[in-house]
Amino acid sequence: MKKNIGIYLIRHGRQSSRLCNVNVPLDEAGIRQSELLGKRVQNMNIGAVYSSDLTRAVETASIVNQYTKVSHHIYTELREIDFGDLTGLEDSVIKEKYADFLKERDKYEKDIPFPGGENGKQLFARAFAAIEDIVDKAVKNDIENVLVVTHGGTIRSLLAGVIGLPQEKRLLFAKCFENTSITRLNYNTESQRYYIEQINDYSHLENEEWLLRKNLK
Repeated sequence: MKKNIGIYLIRHGRQSSRLCNVNVPLDEAGIRQSELLGKRVQNMNIGAVYSSDLTRAVETASIVNQYTKVSHHIYTELREIDFGDLTGLEDSVIKEKYADFLKERDKYEKDIPFPGGENGKQLFARAFAAIEDIVDKAVKNDIENVLVVTHGGTIRSLLAGVIGLPQEKRLLFAKCFENTSITRLNYNTESQRYYIEQINDYSHLENEEWLLRKNLK
């Protein structure tokens, strides 16, 4: 049995719409980002690939798996946080209509739910259940590393949860997670603890600056 299991948490590639959490495919940049990620991880001994069931995550995982060539499994529990009434809205509309909610959330004092949606505690409960199941499968099958394609909000919630931070602090992990960035956890089978080893690593994109969020027009 492996002493340490690497869990590579990947934010999906760029999607083809800027509306809030709509279920759409990748755009041209998202496809290219996923290809570069695949090239980066192809020699990292990835034993299995997992993703949420949202199209952008499934497509990212499928492209990466052209390089890793392992089994791909889907967990609905790995979805992005439920944005509730904000789903499908433009940023400008959200900033105007839900200004009070955003102001309160950004105090980082309370884990308040999105109007009609989830809070961080609810997100962590379902996403961490999936991670624990994935780790259990890795232990049983003697897999060294797994790759999990999920979403920025989900990654933040998992990072906070595994080290015992209150969920209202989760947004303090990186101002912005780049698409296809790598965040790596290690699970130690002896201590039965998760350790954060790497956050928001997007070095595979740096030679093609048009893929970075700062250049998104």
